[in-house]
Amino acid sequence: MSLTETLKQDMKAALRAGDKLELSALRMALAAIQRQEIELRGKLEDDAVHNVLGKLIKQGRDAEQQFEAGGRSELAAKEAAEIAVFERYLPKALTDDEIGKLIARAIETSAATGVRDMGRVMAAIKAEAGGRVDMSAVGARVREILSAG
Repeated sequence: MSLTETLKQDMKAALRAGDKLELSALRMALAAIQRQEIELRGKLEDDAVHNVLGKLIKQGRDAEQQFEAGGRSELAAKEAAEIAVFERYLPKALTDDEIGKLIARAIETSAATGVRDMGRVMAAIKAEAGGRVDMSAVGARVREILSAG
């Protein structure tokens, strides 16, 4: 069963269970997936669905920070709960050690010598990591390593 079908089944289960938060989060995810499918004029593979969920998580984290800064802790908590729902459908994230090894491999295979080669390194990491890492955090680490080297 595809990830989209799993999301639909889980949405039906949340509806039956009366879990409003999960139902809302899953509806939001399925709407985002449907918008992407319409834009691309075709069904999304699981990797593309992971990317859509990753974007929703990133937007949710941004909103959570803004709500916290604005003193709206109840809305920040709602965003955090929705993020937790989305994260259940993503592949297991890489550990810091695995990320370090991945960065080292990408730098070696792309023959990067400085920050100007960062684009090639990041492309290699993105291709191999497949949405299992926070690319902005990885980018900072790569920039640090390439600046020092």
